[in-house]
Amino acid sequence: MTKDGGSLDTDLIRELATLLDETGLTEIEIELDGRRFRVARNVNATIAAPIPVAHAAAAPQERSESKRPAAAEDAGVHPGTVASPMVGTAYRSPEPGAAPFIEIGSTVTVGQTLLIIEAMKTMNHIPSPQSGKVTAILVEDGQPVEFGEPLVVVE
Repeated sequence: MTKDGGSLDTDLIRELATLLDETGLTEIEIELDGRRFRVARNVNATIAAPIPVAHAAAAPQERSESKRPAAAEDAGVHPGTVASPMVGTAYRSPEPGAAPFIEIGSTVTVGQTLLIIEAMKTMNHIPSPQSGKVTAILVEDGQPVEFGEPLVVVE
C-alpha cells in the first residue's frame, strides 16, 4: 500500500529494475494509468582520464576546461538555464556536418529547437522554454549529459 492509498505494483518495479541492469541505465520513470513509477540506482563510476601530452597546444585547452565547470555551476542557478530533461547524448545540429541549431548570440523563440538529445536510439528535440538571446552553450556536440544538467542559457 502506498501513502496515497494506491497499491504498489511490485512486479512492475522488479521488471523495471531488471531493465536497468540489462540496459545499463541509471534511472527509468514511466507513467501508467495515471500513476508514476521511478526506479533509480546510484552508480559510482570511475572514469580514467587520459594523461595529457606536454606540448604548446595543450596549455590553452587545459585552461578552458578548468573554466568550464565554473560556468556550468553558475548557469545552474541562472533563471534562463535550460536543463536536460533526460540522460543521453547531446547534439548541436540535426545531422553530422550540418549547421548547429543555435550559436552564442542567437535569438530564439519559444519552442525553437536548441539541440537534440539522443536517448535509446530516439532523437529528442529540446525546445526553448522562452524567447530571448542565447548567452551560453554549456555542452559540446556529442557530449553525454545527465538528467538536470545545464545545457543552454537563454536570457
